[in-house]
Amino acid sequence: MADYKTIKGTKIQNYTTDPDNPLTGQVWYNETDQVLKTFYFDPGSWSTGGDLNTGRRYLAGAGIQTAALAFGGFPTTGATESYNGTSWTELNDLTTSRYGLAGAGTQTAALGFGGFAPPATAVTESWNGTSWTEVNDLNTARYYLIGDGTQTAALAFGGSTGSVTGVTESWNGTSWTEVNDLNSGRKNLAGAGTQTSALAFGGEIDPPPTAATESWNGTSWTEVNDLNTIRSELAGAGVDNTSALAFGGAVTPNTFTESWNGTSWTEVNDMNIGSDAFAGTGTQTAALGFGGPTPVSSATEEWNQGPFTKTITSS
Repeated sequence: MADYKTIKGTKIQNYTTDPDNPLTGQVWYNETDQVLKTFYFDPGSWSTGGDLNTGRRYLAGAGIQTAALAFGGFPTTGATESYNGTSWTELNDLTTSRYGLAGAGTQTAALGFGGFAPPATAVTESWNGTSWTEVNDLNTARYYLIGDGTQTAALAFGGSTGSVTGVTESWNGTSWTEVNDLNSGRKNLAGAGTQTSALAFGGEIDPPPTAATESWNGTSWTEVNDLNTIRSELAGAGVDNTSALAFGGAVTPNTFTESWNGTSWTEVNDMNIGSDAFAGTGTQTAALGFGGPTPVSSATEEWNQGPFTKTITSS
């Protein structure tokens, strides 16, 4: 029987911690954990979740896959719902009904900002788990923007004021401050990350859609590798500018899903239903997509991608 070195051309190496960038199929011994491990690529898969109570498009979201918040949307509404990993529950409405707004934060501590009321609005509202309260406005009223971060440390970028914009604003829990613009102003884009480590991808540069991706380091945006598929009205999820998921969008078919590793996008398994003009939240490995057109959708899909590193056992 051939041994590992004969098959792979190298011996099994010992590490005190797991290697940063292992190759698919690589095997190593973790001296700290005292176990043999291997790395594999799991393409992930989508499954159907519980429907929203109010079907809508151009809504916003916050939270994680098993504890999410959906709010606003078209037809113009302030409807707010929470997701427990199985079903949605109706809660208190936004103070200002609108669509094309952005969201940040968690299921119990969220922020909703911007949107089309009509007209374009700068209204910002804070959610405490029970009700919404108006706080200080954005500096630039706009809609079809995107947001990332937390209730007390958020980032708002892109959108339309009537024409596309790259305006970026930072929220400190009290007020918004204008910071450096996106390199490519656009609307109906998606994003992932935090106030200091974010990713902007896809969207519409009035009118053509784009695959452009930009990375935010807390100070400025840098152009990085494009999505594989050009699209707008897509959704995104992820914890920072090195780990994100892009899914759906105004493209045929609208089920395409791509995973970002900090350098490039890789196509992974498609959505089951697919959508555009919908909301996304969660992480690269556990995301949630909900809402959309047809003419309005209540569909929810859950994305799960297993761990890439696996302990090798004798069983």
